[in-house]
Amino acid sequence: MKIQLSTLQFLKDLAANNDREWFQANKGRYEAALDNMKAFARAVENALGETDLLESATLFRIYRDVRFSKDKSPYKNNFGLGLSRATKRLRGGYYLQIEPGGSFVGGGFWQPNAEDLKRIRAEFAIDDQPIREIMSDPGFRKYFGTLQGEELKTAPQGFDRNHPALDLLRKKSFVVKRNFTDAEVTGDLFLQEVIQSFRAMRPYFDYMSMVLTTNLNGESVLED
Repeated sequence: MKIQLSTLQFLKDLAANNDREWFQANKGRYEAALDNMKAFARAVENALGETDLLESATLFRIYRDVRFSKDKSPYKNNFGLGLSRATKRLRGGYYLQIEPGGSFVGGGFWQPNAEDLKRIRAEFAIDDQPIREIMSDPGFRKYFGTLQGEELKTAPQGFDRNHPALDLLRKKSFVVKRNFTDAEVTGDLFLQEVIQSFRAMRPYFDYMSMVLTTNLNGESVLED
């Protein structure tokens, strides 16, 4: 299963002609590109589902919600696929974006709610060695480099600005990302690389799932 060159070319042309008149005139190209993405999404879901318990896979609509945006372009210049893990015990989400010059796989915890953010920071403040061991693993570094995410300029409220884990405590999101070139996206090995990248996230997801489903004493906070 491959991403077709025609799919990327459609997105390139859409970026240069982002208006309803052009889109309607090229509706057939869009539908072909969408079918290609749907087939690729099914292949990703099936392969990932062999090693993880998934709740849903969503291929996001190409139509933009412009009601509260200064950018009134009606269409996205990409296809996005999100995969959610199943049950309250399995946290973390997978994401794939196909965009000319900007394709990537990503995953993690983007802008977690206040309760989850507080719990993550509390864990890192007490013991940051488990997450650092995950981040220093050769497989993690090969695929993702380091843990990413928007950060505060200083220590969050209630934490010492000289805390040794300040680099982690300042984060407001905790995500990983791997970029791909257009040539890689349309290559024969792309599906395999996407799946391998998602599977490489599992140690991180499993650790964070443990954190977010227990209290600081290691006791489950989930109702049976």
